[in-house]
Amino acid sequence: MAILLKTPAEIEKMRRSGEVLRQVHEAVRPLVVPGASTMDLEKVAAARMESLHAISAFKGYHGFPAVLCTSINSEVVHGIPSVSRVLADGDIISIDCGVVVDGFYSDCAVTYAVGTASAATRKLLDVTKASLEAAIQQAKVGGRLFDISAAVQEMCEAEGFGVVKEFVGHGIGKSMHEDPQVPNFGSRGKGPRLKAGMVLAIEPMINAGGAEVKVLPDGWTTVTLDGSLSAHFEHTVAITKDGPLVLTC
Repeated sequence: MAILLKTPAEIEKMRRSGEVLRQVHEAVRPLVVPGASTMDLEKVAAARMESLHAISAFKGYHGFPAVLCTSINSEVVHGIPSVSRVLADGDIISIDCGVVVDGFYSDCAVTYAVGTASAATRKLLDVTKASLEAAIQQAKVGGRLFDISAAVQEMCEAEGFGVVKEFVGHGIGKSMHEDPQVPNFGSRGKGPRLKAGMVLAIEPMINAGGAEVKVLPDGWTTVTLDGSLSAHFEHTVAITKDGPLVLTC
């Protein structure tokens, strides 16, 4: 495992990439309403990237056809935008997006409730988001990688939720996926020592039911095996001597 450390100047470039990505997410957010199609979101995101002179990190990656992953309800990750996928009141949707700016990648995902959400749905979103925040707090010099992982697992399993194991977070920098892998499960005190200059995409993927998932015949869209809802939140985070620095806020 070769974990690449970034210089302060490189982290600043990644911060700029993250700021551009935040603007793409902000452009898409108003379209998360009943009656909008996931292709509507895709078109807005692509146009905003173009206006900000950013390159999509997703489109063309291993053949993926879009700039966004739009995953609805029981879809965990990698949902493909389509004119036929129309949002309805009570749905949830994960919007995952990445960009390249000045040679550096950033990656961020948010799950939204569409219209009104049940108390159970809101709890899934709130706990998943809180688990990401707890994980980020563990991204500090001198800790261990699985301290981050355990923070997610402990919080989400305590609420009875399933922690997806087939997909994990990752290092990020001049490539979309770098070492190390960042699972959402593990034992505290294990894994590589965390050092200043590491940059990680931390991304809890949490199911309301069981942890098991399957990939649909399109080769991309991954769904919960039991049909339960799934939430996904992600930030790109730099580990610095002054503590974790979220680059995609």
